[in-house]
Amino acid sequence: MELNVLNIEGKDTGKKVRLNDHIFGIEPNDHAIYLDVKQYLANQRQGTHSAKERSDIVGSTRKIKRQKGTGTARAGSIKSPIFRGGGRVFGPRPRNYGFKLNKKVKQLARKSALSYKAKENNIIVLEDFSLETPKTQQIVDIQANLKINNKKSLFVLSEVNKNIYLSSRNLRGVMVVTADRLTTYDILNASSVVILEGSLEKIEGVFNN
Repeated sequence: MELNVLNIEGKDTGKKVRLNDHIFGIEPNDHAIYLDVKQYLANQRQGTHSAKERSDIVGSTRKIKRQKGTGTARAGSIKSPIFRGGGRVFGPRPRNYGFKLNKKVKQLARKSALSYKAKENNIIVLEDFSLETPKTQQIVDIQANLKINNKKSLFVLSEVNKNIYLSSRNLRGVMVVTADRLTTYDILNASSVVILEGSLEKIEGVFNN
């Protein structure tokens, strides 16, 4: 697939780039995408939830009434879950929700996500640019020129650019990542993926390793 390279004014520069069919043109694997997104979301969970069970409750362990003859159920402690203030039965405990996923599956998932975006014509190749100072309005203008100002946008850079990051962090729906930090979730969550021309080579290098 060939795409025209646009500048920050949204105009055609006359240059064309060919997207690697092994990355942007494969048959998408939906199950790999599902597993990778599931792992990503699982890793976002803190897993710090906790509840006190009867062994964690502070209180007397005295038997509150005799075993038989009361006409009611036997009870051994005020900390029993059936009483108000007692411990919870099988309450949540701190845990790690993460799970292992093979690198090749994650790589296949990212390729599949990029292939979906390419098929939907939601990939824009932008000429490399830099900002002298952080200024949010400049990113807003670039979005307007590319006609993606009302869409969730993912800007893929070849390397960390502090000014571009600072200029975009206040904008809702705009995310800036480097090519080696690209995730399946970020790709699918964006309506438009804006890839800087210089980062295409970096993306190929990431997937060839």
